[in-house]
Amino acid sequence: MNDVEVAARRFIADVWNGRREESAYELVAPGCPGLGGTGPEAALAWHRERRAAFPDLRYKTVDVVASDDRVAVHWRAAGTQAGPFGPVPATGRVASFSGASFLRFDQQGRIVDVWHCTELFQLLQQLGVEVLPPVTGTGA
Repeated sequence: MNDVEVAARRFIADVWNGRREESAYELVAPGCPGLGGTGPEAALAWHRERRAAFPDLRYKTVDVVASDDRVAVHWRAAGTQAGPFGPVPATGRVASFSGASFLRFDQQGRIVDVWHCTELFQLLQQLGVEVLPPVTGTGA
């Protein structure tokens, strides 16, 4: 296991699952893009927003691929929706979903770039949201 893989696993264990926000200040570089800003606070804002909707949210690492300064993490998550998730009001439903996060690290071992891909439709269906395709053409 290389250093960036260790750091990625620590980020999931400490910040995503352990709620140890102080770890974000060690693991996220000041310029890393996040929710409405950059740096550790912006990364934490993204996680706080998820925790407000799913207070018991837990992530499981399925697979990790690391090379040089990059790490790809395939994960699964599950939690009970106890608060609003975007426009979806609290449902009290348990939902589980998968995703992948792609992280790039600097020379100090801090995350400088992150990109997430989440099975959002899977999550929304479990919350009871009807997802319809857009209406196209003139006969619609």
